[in-house]
Formats: sequence, C-alpha cells, structure tokens
Amino acid sequence: MAVPSAVRSCARRPLPASLIAAGLLLVLPQAYAQTYTPADPVLYWHQVAATAPVVVRHGGPYQQFRALAMVQLAVHDALNAIDPRFKTYSTVPTAPASASPNAAVAAAAHDVVLGLIPPNADPAHPNSVARLAVQNAYTAALAAIADGTAENDGVAAGQAAAAAILTTRTNDGSASPHIPAYVGANIAGRYQSTEPYGSAAPQFSNWAATAPFVVQSATQFHVPPGEIFDLSGDAYASEYNQVKQQGDARKRAAAPNSHHSDVARFWYHGGVDWHTNARLILPGFDLDWWQQARTLALMAVSMADAGIANAQSKYAYAFWRPVTAIRWANDGNPRTQPDPNWLPFITVPPYPDYPCGSTGAAGAATTALRLALGTNHAPFTRTVNAPALPLTGQAWPAGLPGVPAKAITRTYHSLQQAANEVGKSRVYAGIHFWEGCQAGTVQGEMTAEYIYPRILQPAQ
Repeated sequence: MAVPSAVRSCARRPLPASLIAAGLLLVLPQAYAQTYTPADPVLYWHQVAATAPVVVRHGGPYQQFRALAMVQLAVHDALNAIDPRFKTYSTVPTAPASASPNAAVAAAAHDVVLGLIPPNADPAHPNSVARLAVQNAYTAALAAIADGTAENDGVAAGQAAAAAILTTRTNDGSASPHIPAYVGANIAGRYQSTEPYGSAAPQFSNWAATAPFVVQSATQFHVPPGEIFDLSGDAYASEYNQVKQQGDARKRAAAPNSHHSDVARFWYHGGVDWHTNARLILPGFDLDWWQQARTLALMAVSMADAGIANAQSKYAYAFWRPVTAIRWANDGNPRTQPDPNWLPFITVPPYPDYPCGSTGAAGAATTALRLALGTNHAPFTRTVNAPALPLTGQAWPAGLPGVPAKAITRTYHSLQQAANEVGKSRVYAGIHFWEGCQAGTVQGEMTAEYIYPRILQPAQ
C-alpha cells in the first residue's frame, strides 16, 4: 500500500520555536495517583497487567505492547461473551447472561498474563514474583465474588477468551525479535550500536516479522525517508544543532528543574506510559465496563500494530542516533560541528532513530482514545517519580554532578497536547532527531485510524 503524502508532509515539519520555550504546561504542586480494586474489574486488571512487576517481564516496549493487546482483547471478548454489546476479536463461546462479569474479566486477564510469563522454580526470580502478584490479585478478585454458578460461568468465559487469543498469537513471529542481529556499517548516517553510551546492544531487528493484530502487514504504514537523511542538507544541520543544544547532558544537568529537563524525564519510559495515562483518563467519562474494555483494547491493539510498523521502518532505514552523529568526526556538512565529548541527558534506547517509537505509540494511543471517546478533550494529571541520573550503567560526562530523583507532576488538557509533548521530550532527552519524532507520530495515528473501524464494532 502506498504511504499517503500526509506522512511525508507531517514528518518534515521543522522543529517549532515553542520547543525552546519554557513553561508550556501547568506543573501542579500536588501529585495525583489512582489505584483500583476488583470492584472496578476492567481498570483493576489493566492496572495489574500494565504495571511492575508484571509488565516488565514481557521484555521491551514492543513486546509489552503485544502482551497488553492480548490481555485487553481477552478481557473485551470475555465480557461480550456474556452480554454481546460489541463484536469480539476472537471467536468465543457464548456465556450465560447470568455469568459474573467480574469473574470473567479476572480469569481472562489472569490466564493471558500467566500464559505469557513462564514459571520459574526459584521463588525470587522476577518471573515468579510477577506470577505471584497476578495470582494474588486473582485470588482477591474471586474472593469478592459470591461462590456459585455465576462465578463459575464467568471464570469459564474468561478462560475461553484467554485461550482463544493465546492460541491465535502462538507462532506469530514474535519469538525471535533480535535474530538476525543487526550489524551496522561504520559509515556516516548509519545506525551504530549505542552500547558504549550506556545502552544495550541493538534490539528488535526482527520485530517486523511479528504478525500484526489488524493491519495487513508491517509495511502497510511504512514511513517515507526523511529530509535529514541528506547529511549535507539544511534540514539535517538544523535538527542536528537543535538536539545537540537541547539534549546535551551538561546543559540539562545544569538546569535540572527546567521545563525541558522535567519533560525529558517525565516521558522517559516511553510508549507504555499511555496505559497509565488511559487509567487516569477513562474515569472522567461515563463508561460502563464494556465500554472501558473496548476503549483499552482498541488503544492496546493500535499501539501493538504501530510498534510492529515502527520496528520495520527503523531497521529499513537504520538512521543513526544523535549521540553517534554529534560525536562523529566528519559528517561532511559544514554547518555541523562535532563534539567528541557530547552525551545525551537520557540513556539512548538500543534501536535506530527514525521513526521514533515513543511518538508512534503516543500517536496510536491518542488517536485510538480520541476515536473511542469521541473527543480530543480528555484531561489528566499524572506524577512520575523520575529516577536520579545518571542511571545505572549510563554514560555521563566526566566531572558532571548527577541529577537527584524528583517527583514530576504535569497536567494535560487534551490528548493532542500530551502527544505533542512526547516528541519534544525525545529531543530534550538528546535521543532523537525531531523529524523522526514527527514521522513516528503520524505512523501511529494512521495505524489507529485504520484499526478503529475494523474491530470491536457495536454488535448488530
């Protein structure tokens, strides 16, 4: 499928002047947090599945997106097996109308998560810790439901939905995400391992082999090449100098409480943050459990498929990261000046720059939420406990003092406002060129727009 010109035009917009202005958003003095109980089963089980110690056991961000899509589809299908308000993703047996929705949600989420995290004989192993957390949540959820036929039928509905999605995703190409390993040529513009700067070796070189949930292929929304690929051009020089200035660890650490430093640290964890954001957003809408489950499933699937597309485009172009570019002795552009001591404020993720994966997830998540909720106006406030810098193993300028841990609270008044800031955060962090951030956003948006009318539609 040809990529619409919208991808190209959006990806080439220059970095706005607002990127270098402080105080874009209100920072509140009070932290906001929300936790859920089994009485709110959809949000409770989303919380269990999408937070530590559970979600990290799936692997990196793309793997987490896949796992959470499976969980949310199973939850959605389990509820609609009892009361078919929306079409299911998988073919699942009809459950009695008297079945317990709470039990169905619990069993669906429980079985998918445990089906994805292998057991380990060592009780201290992270897999064992995660599985125990899920099992304890399941025990608590079922304890709150009266014993009897309704509970049993609900559990059966959840188990059937979980089994269906686990079967569908067996042998889906996700088992060998890093094989064959990426080997980068030592030439200007080509992605090089950023392992010397505190990253891991290149990862997800084969994630594009993973079967999408809805889109036709990993290449359906392949992004066109960026203007920054021309290392001799003005676009490259402009973006090189922007990230060199804005993402320099020395500059950011010298102003640890600045707007730019806060934004870089707030969005550090990347795309999976949108699952937390969704749990803060949805209570502001009058949604029943079926609507909550559908909204979360649409978002999760959009993020998963956007991640597959993102990995395909990243390794198709294999464009270098700013840390490699800025430390490079000579890129052939007279408007760029190398700095062999330059380091980014935040650790560089171990995969190529273009397009940005975090903005791809943000574009997918916010578009799915906007379509499901029917509005861009979805305010939320969130606090992130940003860890001290440098992180363990992170390369840091010699003699530069570290940055202390900090609770950072930010408020957003619309989905678009939050998505826009994600891209800016990657430049402030020193880990992305701006054009790659915009290209990722559009790729994610297009993925979600394609998915929304094709699954989980109202039952006829």
